[in-house]
Amino acid sequence: MAAERTTARRHDHHHCVQQALVSAEGLCADNGRRLTALRRRVLREVWRGHDAVKAYDILERLGDAERAAKPPTVYRALQFLQEQGLVHRLESLNAFVGCAEPHRSHQGQFLICRQCGAVHEIHVPQIATAVNRLAQQEGFKVERQMVEVLGTCQRCR
Repeated sequence: MAAERTTARRHDHHHCVQQALVSAEGLCADNGRRLTALRRRVLREVWRGHDAVKAYDILERLGDAERAAKPPTVYRALQFLQEQGLVHRLESLNAFVGCAEPHRSHQGQFLICRQCGAVHEIHVPQIATAVNRLAQQEGFKVERQMVEVLGTCQRCR
């Protein structure tokens, strides 16, 4: 537990945010899409922490800096970021979290702490494969997979 706290203190979150923005710029350019100033600000707000954030919280955080931002504007920005693979929408929380690997196509698998709200994205290809195989056996066509595991993180336990 002490080692985890030490690691958390050494975590350079500013670097996470900067890396996410640089990746977003490159990905959007590669896709022929624009990362507008508002989309960039919304993405920065999603990456503000490693917990999920709701659209209305983003709107509130934008405050006076983006006076023209209204709920539909923020939702459109989030939809764009989701379409580009830059954020994931967590259905159980009706909230968004930044994608650490937007350049890599993958299925969303998340560990969500009920107490502190921390979200950790994991990548276990076997989970996606098993879901696809079982769905196929049932004659079900999978459009998108999102696995959300709710529990308590080590820090909160």
